[in-house]
Amino acid sequence: MALSSSPLVYLKHCIQSSQHSTMTSQKLLTECSILSSSSGRSRRRRTITIATVSSIMLLSKQAILTPEIGHCLDLRMTVPDQSLEEAEEGLGTHVRDLVNVKELIELESWRETQKALRKSSSLLKQDIYTIIQAKPGSERSLLRKLNSELFNSVTKLDYAARNQDSALVQECYGKIIVALDSMLSRL
Repeated sequence: MALSSSPLVYLKHCIQSSQHSTMTSQKLLTECSILSSSSGRSRRRRTITIATVSSIMLLSKQAILTPEIGHCLDLRMTVPDQSLEEAEEGLGTHVRDLVNVKELIELESWRETQKALRKSSSLLKQDIYTIIQAKPGSERSLLRKLNSELFNSVTKLDYAARNQDSALVQECYGKIIVALDSMLSRL
């Protein structure tokens, strides 16, 4: 690429190009210095700042965009291209996984309870959301309210398990079971 008169245009091209992983921060800084060599002092500082920030973005892009998700509540609403049939098939399994958290609660295995709860609830939320979206508009508001109650209880149970509050964990688990029964009877 021929050098552009604007460092911003050049940087935009570098970031968008497929060869951005081979671009080093030193090379980017050098290119921007060349672009601004005929300019005044403030333009040079601005260019160097842009180059530095851009190089940080280039280097950290791989770290930021990794597909791995830690043990956290992953509450994406839908799985891309998840059909209603797939959501209905997964619903039973994910409900069962959420209900089976009871065994870990009874053992007071708090970290494992949190991990199992987070995994099963995130998948269940995706399935329920897909099913709700397929329902007629008149039914959605009640289902969304029940969905909210269910996952608010899941979040409270997660915090209670983190704090190792056995009484609150039992209370939240009971609310989850009631909310699941109510939700499943309407789905």
